[in-house]
Amino acid sequence: MYVERAEKEDKEQADRWQKDADGILIFTGLFSAAVAALGAVSIQDLRPNPQDTTAFYVGQIYQLLADPNISRTSILATPAQPPPFSPPTYAIWVNSLWFLSLVISLTCALLATLLQQWARRYITVTHLPRYSPHNRARIRAFFADGVER
Repeated sequence: MYVERAEKEDKEQADRWQKDADGILIFTGLFSAAVAALGAVSIQDLRPNPQDTTAFYVGQIYQLLADPNISRTSILATPAQPPPFSPPTYAIWVNSLWFLSLVISLTCALLATLLQQWARRYITVTHLPRYSPHNRARIRAFFADGVER
């Protein structure tokens, strides 16, 4: 009588764990996809814009061609360099937070997967027919004590 009732309760509890983990996996999958897409867009702020570099060099060429008083030797002696690029502080913060949220989301997905594996293992171990009902009850109590902590 105890064994049947314990098996029924264990299967119901494991089912609840599995369904909770499924919900977490669905949410974290969708959330991770959205964060990855937004991160791919916002990471562009961390790189120099090639159009700015092109505009700088076109401006330099225009100044050289517009001023007839500049000699060719002075042009070659001092090549102009575009100003050094440093990403804005907000872009660093935003991308750091996107990356952090992606890591947390993937960690939650990993933990939900581990929960599913643990629930399957719980059912397998607590319902082994080769053990006597007394040993099965002890194994079940051991696992239940771990769950309550």
